[in-house]
Amino acid sequence: MSNLLIISGAPSPAAPTGLVVSHVSAVLQAAGHHVSLLDVRALPTLSLLTEDLRDPEISAAVSSLLSADGVVVASPVYRAAYSGLVKALLDLLPKKALRGRAVLPLATGGSQGFLVAMDYALHPLLATKGADQVVRGEFVLDRNVGTPGAAALLDAAADRFTSALTPRLRKVS
Repeated sequence: MSNLLIISGAPSPAAPTGLVVSHVSAVLQAAGHHVSLLDVRALPTLSLLTEDLRDPEISAAVSSLLSADGVVVASPVYRAAYSGLVKALLDLLPKKALRGRAVLPLATGGSQGFLVAMDYALHPLLATKGADQVVRGEFVLDRNVGTPGAAALLDAAADRFTSALTPRLRKVS
């Protein structure tokens, strides 16, 4: 169906954000989408932080994002801010890189108070990269990851994301 990219700012696959990414990836694959994972922590740190687009891994990461029909951005929230890994990756992109692509923000954190990070930190960052089709995302408390309630929220978010992909795919065909 469509080519989707999940950007994960999780510190490890077993971290709450990593588990959320795994769940959403499985849901999107079951819906027939081709899903690729961009694990930001696996990129070469020096090249990422110095924005070295000549590094083959960094160049491939940017290319995969630019060729995706839709992008899921998943980040842990620390001290009411998204992951520096996610910020470093998005800083590599051209200004309007996300224009015309459905974008689903997902976040995890230890306190409900960190929910504001999505609206006041992550959304503005996505907007600076041209995101004009940001789907309502989800914030999942760390302690709720893996529960049926969290799974239902993530399933609904994946459905909203899939629905937002349809107009773009019609334009391309």
